Amino acid sequence: MKNKVFSFINVFGLSIGLACCMLITIYLLYEFSYDKHHENGSNIFQVGTIFNLSEKDDRTAATPAPLAAALKREYPEVVECTRLLGTFLEDKTLLQYKPDNAGPRSFYETRGFLADSTFFRMFSYEFKEGNPSTALTQPLSVVISEEIAGKLFGKEPALNKIIKISSSTNGDSTFTITGVFRQPVTPSHIDGRFFMSMLGGQMEGFAGRTDFAVNNMFFTYLQLKPGSNAKTLEQKLPDFIKKYAAADLKAVGFLKTQFLVPVKEIHFRSDIKGNVTPSGNVSYLYILVSVAIFTLLIACINFMNLSTARSSKRAAEVGVRKVLGAQKNSLVRQFLGESVLMSSIAFLFAIMITKLFITSFGQLTDKQLVFSFSQHSYLIAGFLALAIITGLIAGSYPAFYLSNFKPIRVLKGRFTNSLAAASFRKGLVVFQFIISAALIICSTVIARQMHYMQTKDLGFVSDKQIIISLRSQNAKNIYRSFKNELSRQPGIASIGASFYYPGIFNPSDMAFYREGQNVKDAKLTRMNGVDANFLQTLGIKPVAGRIFSEQHPGDTSGRLVMNEEAIRKIGYTPEQSIGKEVLFDWEGRTLRFEIIGVVKDFHFEDLHLPITPYGLQLNNTDNFNYLIVRLNSGDVEKQISSISSVWRKLNSNEPFEYNFLDEEFNKNYRAEKRLGSMVTWFTLIAIVISCLGLFGLAAFSAEQRTKEIGVRKVLGATVTNIFVLLSKDFLKLVVIAIFLAAPIAWYVMNKWLQDFAYRIPITAWIFILAGIIAVMIALVTVSFQAIKAATANPVKNLRTE
Repeated sequence: MKNKVFSFINVFGLSIGLACCMLITIYLLYEFSYDKHHENGSNIFQVGTIFNLSEKDDRTAATPAPLAAALKREYPEVVECTRLLGTFLEDKTLLQYKPDNAGPRSFYETRGFLADSTFFRMFSYEFKEGNPSTALTQPLSVVISEEIAGKLFGKEPALNKIIKISSSTNGDSTFTITGVFRQPVTPSHIDGRFFMSMLGGQMEGFAGRTDFAVNNMFFTYLQLKPGSNAKTLEQKLPDFIKKYAAADLKAVGFLKTQFLVPVKEIHFRSDIKGNVTPSGNVSYLYILVSVAIFTLLIACINFMNLSTARSSKRAAEVGVRKVLGAQKNSLVRQFLGESVLMSSIAFLFAIMITKLFITSFGQLTDKQLVFSFSQHSYLIAGFLALAIITGLIAGSYPAFYLSNFKPIRVLKGRFTNSLAAASFRKGLVVFQFIISAALIICSTVIARQMHYMQTKDLGFVSDKQIIISLRSQNAKNIYRSFKNELSRQPGIASIGASFYYPGIFNPSDMAFYREGQNVKDAKLTRMNGVDANFLQTLGIKPVAGRIFSEQHPGDTSGRLVMNEEAIRKIGYTPEQSIGKEVLFDWEGRTLRFEIIGVVKDFHFEDLHLPITPYGLQLNNTDNFNYLIVRLNSGDVEKQISSISSVWRKLNSNEPFEYNFLDEEFNKNYRAEKRLGSMVTWFTLIAIVISCLGLFGLAAFSAEQRTKEIGVRKVLGATVTNIFVLLSKDFLKLVVIAIFLAAPIAWYVMNKWLQDFAYRIPITAWIFILAGIIAVMIALVTVSFQAIKAATANPVKNLRTE
């Protein structure tokens, strides 16, 4: 109570550091809990594929349809297998239910899958209705989550009710609900909200194909017998591929190998592309672990620094106590007890702060985070132990150093603060600001990279582009009428349609080669079916030849428009390629396509990935997945309202939903945005904690030099002289910290930027800016105490002499 400022700084700084570390630890525990709830989890493995292409190996989770059953037949250690097929990443699936005595209920859902009948026998789900063993055995059956059941049927039972499901993967089909499951509390890489049977729908034909080389769109899982060695099975897979897939692979001109991944490890396998859900990034977790540790270190350093600094003020107290008979042991217990009490109070405040902010932190991380004493008892016990250890370390200096003083020397005023202790405190201040400066640099680099990705020219117009999903057959049928009605509205500049749009997963590809080559020279090219206005709507520019347009309706699927990268890989210049044919081998036939145009390279994938070959075909049918509407400048809300009115007039039974193309494209950077937000917040917190410590030490320094300042003022020193005197020592420490932090931050951020095919350079001005910010923060922190000491009345400071 006598030292309120120091007590507050000590308790508040340590409690904030402990709370930040606890929040990040809870997030890390969540990340490492993926797929830990499956009863057979230790025996379940996903089969991955390495495509041995001509330029590089491509590691992916995609496998062909017949692989699962063949593996089970071939190897007795495989006791069960199942396949999963997504309705494509970020896809919207339309669910419709028409009660007998009420209007239809329809809405869009994401995270839907097609699954084999064995899926719920292999993976653990808690069923509220139905039997997991038999739920997907019948054609056109579906299992839905409890939340979807509530949206469709309220409190009524969902079992055996009939709903209509429309997706770009499986078309329009009527399904019988055979199960309702409770959404798992523990996260899983299979983040499904509903699962449709592979039997009976549009995809049944693909699911029954026997080709081992193409249609690699299924996720395959194996359950091995307990005690089986997955590595031993993996070593047998090359022979399996030779036996089953050699002929098919020879026909398409490439090779591939299979590998196994334990289901509990899938979430962090960022080297595997195109998995069920986007993988977590281990390097991001390393960054967060570092932030958590360093934030806690800063808080602990503050606590120890201020405890040791204040201890010299208690030298006279120690002397008096020893004269009155206090033993060394009792003094040690007193100092350690006080320090541990302070750290324990900080721990209690940390618990309250964590409980208060866990929901907000969960929203920041986009995770369902919870904090409870029952669930996190080990975590709480660990941090309590950490707080006590911090208190013991912080109290050890005054406990063992001061308790050794000879009372006569102390009471005669011969005690001087230890030079070693002062140097140690300065070293800790430097360490604190190394962390703070490094975090400032890192958060600046992350912010600049995010800004670069969101503002870089993507090669197409993304602003004011509205994406409308066409899921049901009825929505596809009204495509032309809808387009014609919209084209008459003054607020709309252009309308196009396609199977896919930039930024979302596109599973369609073909391998092209030119005349004089063979299938071994083929270059894999991502393909998209578009209408005559798609390229104009997106503002994609031709560099040679022409693009599709309404003036050339004869540009059927036998003609191609390709990007510059595709033309380079095939071996032409854009001008040379016009009128040339490229070839594609398919099911024993060689198909020929004429190149009529070349467009400028554009980013159909996010900036993590380089631009690869891309081709477009004109689709003269009305079977499109998406309509893209480009708006003019003006009232966007009014224009969207007009589009909605036309939709309801032509398709009244389905909801009107839309997305903006730029927002959809930027969803690919959600992990980076989360990381940037977390690093920014924890940087601010680390700076605040560091400043609290610096403020406390500045106050202590000013207090120690009160009489010196008084003498200097009497001898003519100005306020500026005193301010510089008290500030320069701390600013020197901060400048040293900045120089030491720069190479550390450069190394970490350079490694992080390697994840991006397109990235910013780390220039000198970032370090200069971070240095200026750190110096200004330190200067502002120290200036309050420096000015206070400089303006104090010297008479009051010297009157006791």
